[in-house]
Amino acid sequence: MKRLLALASLLSVSAAPLLAATANATHYDVAATWPVSGPGRWDLLEVDSARHHLFISRSDRVQVVDTTSGKEVGTIPGTDGVHGIVIGSGGHGYTSNGKSNSVTEFDLATLQRVRDLPVSGKSPDAMFHDAGSHHLFVFNAKSNNASVLDTTSGKEIATIAFDGNPELAVADGHGHIYLNIESTAQLVEIDAASAKVTHTWKMDGCEEPSGIAMDAAHHRVFSTCQNKVLAVTDADSGRAVARVAIGEGPDGAAFDPATKSVLVPLGKSGVLDVIHVDGANRYSKVQSLPTQTSARTIILDESDHRAYTVAAKFGPVPAGEKRPPMIDGSFSVLVLAPQGK
Repeated sequence: MKRLLALASLLSVSAAPLLAATANATHYDVAATWPVSGPGRWDLLEVDSARHHLFISRSDRVQVVDTTSGKEVGTIPGTDGVHGIVIGSGGHGYTSNGKSNSVTEFDLATLQRVRDLPVSGKSPDAMFHDAGSHHLFVFNAKSNNASVLDTTSGKEIATIAFDGNPELAVADGHGHIYLNIESTAQLVEIDAASAKVTHTWKMDGCEEPSGIAMDAAHHRVFSTCQNKVLAVTDADSGRAVARVAIGEGPDGAAFDPATKSVLVPLGKSGVLDVIHVDGANRYSKVQSLPTQTSARTIILDESDHRAYTVAAKFGPVPAGEKRPPMIDGSFSVLVLAPQGK
């Protein structure tokens, strides 16, 4: 009963009304829509700010779009079942290939494949690159663990087991990685240097956390939950700070420290919820920006404060099938920009 009362208190103080009167809150627009060619569903995104490249996972390849023009400038082929893309050090990037249980290393300047690195886990999905340790953490969705790769040697040097299937991760810049465990609604803290779990915290009132972002200045982790809440956790203690009401179908999140905005794309609601950080423990939802149904993942370019999501249109579900077909030529990038920029 005490736990239920505590959660009710969190929701009552944190789920501020839409368009709350929050000083200096930033609102967003869909500044542009860029068509992207070819078939294939999608998952995660990455951005290379230095080269103005947006990377989009597309089933068996990664498509690259120039963020200054919106034009396609390259493709990284042969990434079967690709989910995640990350920027590493030394001018290289990495893709996680879910169907081949491998990681592809590629050159960021030329977009050419460097080498393929096998992982022992099953269905590698999200990834995180830790610049301090030169370790690549590959989160394996179907084996409930992480493969830790040394990016210098290209060898898997450790595995980390979890209680359930890992989702997306974020870091505080001081050697700590925070990871959502979707099936058990846990937040895990990993020490990047030792590649070991240091804390596991249960996120009460959060179902199937997926998207994650972090306000490092306030030591707050934001996890998007399928029961239409944003869970805010104290990264030092694991304490539940707030539960903020959001829309339906989140699969990603981003935080811009310059605008103090948490950006949550909602694939089922077809909106971007913008939540302003009023203080370490105070949050106000200031906008639900119409985007497009299926726009559920996001990446932020902190160099210009623009964020990117992708979406497509779908036809009716055929008899005997579970998923609707994607309409040819409907896939596109949506550019989300602060108003006036």
